[in-house]
Amino acid sequence: MGAAAAEVVAPKPPSSAGKRRSTTLRFLFELEKPDGLLPGTAKLPPPSPEPEADSLIDKIASCHRVFTFADGAGERENERDAKRERLVEVLGEVRSAGGKQRALDHRVMVALLKMVSANLFRAMPPSAYPPLPPDGVDEDAPAMVLAPSWPHLQVVYDILLSAVTAADAKALRNHVDRAFLSGLLALFGSEDPRERDRLKTVYHQLYSKLTGERAFMRRSMAAALLRLVYEAPAAERHCGVAELLEICGSIINGFAVPLKEEHRAFLARVLLPLHRTRWAHTYHRQLAYCVLQFVHKEPGLAGVVVTGILRHWPVTNCQKEVLLIEELEEILEVIDPKQFQKLAVPVCSRIARCVSSCSSQVAERALYVWNSERFLELATSSPGVMERILPAFVASVEGNLERHWSKCVQQVTASVKALLEHVAPDLYARCAADLAARRSEAEVAAAVRNARWRKLEMVAAAAK
Repeated sequence: MGAAAAEVVAPKPPSSAGKRRSTTLRFLFELEKPDGLLPGTAKLPPPSPEPEADSLIDKIASCHRVFTFADGAGERENERDAKRERLVEVLGEVRSAGGKQRALDHRVMVALLKMVSANLFRAMPPSAYPPLPPDGVDEDAPAMVLAPSWPHLQVVYDILLSAVTAADAKALRNHVDRAFLSGLLALFGSEDPRERDRLKTVYHQLYSKLTGERAFMRRSMAAALLRLVYEAPAAERHCGVAELLEICGSIINGFAVPLKEEHRAFLARVLLPLHRTRWAHTYHRQLAYCVLQFVHKEPGLAGVVVTGILRHWPVTNCQKEVLLIEELEEILEVIDPKQFQKLAVPVCSRIARCVSSCSSQVAERALYVWNSERFLELATSSPGVMERILPAFVASVEGNLERHWSKCVQQVTASVKALLEHVAPDLYARCAADLAARRSEAEVAAAVRNARWRKLEMVAAAAK
């Protein structure tokens, strides 16, 4: 048995064909190289530029020709249709790159922005709207002015929006400069609402991505709005203000509290003066939203806002008066009683004068302020406020009931009188008595004055 054990042969080492793969650290590091090549293998040459990019650039370059769509321009319809087809193809490829989360090539971005600039940046034609009459109402003005080249402009704006959406912030900073942003801002003067709507979306998207240019874009929008207020002719239509204010409203909504001095200056120097123009009715909804956002963020600004609105109150524009009454009512909804005590007299004096307006729309809207539960609460709960504001309202209410031409206004006035007599019966009775005494004194003074004039006329007649 011992001899058998001695004859046991030691196992042979494995052959090279069955050699196990090395698991040393050096081998693993080689596997983790960026080129992903195993040791001893040849490195492949770099890939050639994609031919799709060159084809797309050629297609973009063929879209530089601008068609005016004018009758006497000598443009062929098949050429216009061919350009639109090419633009649609470019739009499809740009959207495809954005859908695949693939950044556009540098050369493609350069070509795209050149093509967009060639098609969009143009001189605006003379306004199709007639000058606005002094009363602020123009029944002969067209409801909408449409650009004839919109079939091409629409696709170009879609291409620009898709490119901005697909590109990251770094790529946009390398390709979009301030001259391009200023050119886009100038296009808000277009009278075509479809173009302004697309432009608003593009400009807002650029503002959200170009963080380094946000201050410049805000200053540019403020300068454009100020030019419309102080430099543009009073009767010239203000196109693009509503869209710019929509962008501003979204920006203001994102302001941090406390507000910076720059933002307060924008409210006082830009937004409040916009109430003075004849065209305020075309953008008042967006303007009121911006102003109300400031009051929501800092309620202490309510005094500045109310003072600015009252300073720019119209004299003969009834439509604008109705809008400003609504804006004042919205501001009163968010202020506290302490602020209302300071603003009660100027605000209520203006509303009381509007109650006795000859315009039935203005008078009714001013009377309906008393239907606001918040306004009634502020007026009745704040100490000493009713004693200061009720005399003006009593005079307007009694005057409407006696001599206003509109039966509807008289009915609403009677309802408001019943409400005031229910809320403050003794105070209303005193104010009515004081009003009657003042009227009696005025009648006596008028009788004495008339008697003096008659005596002077008699003396003058006798001297002849």
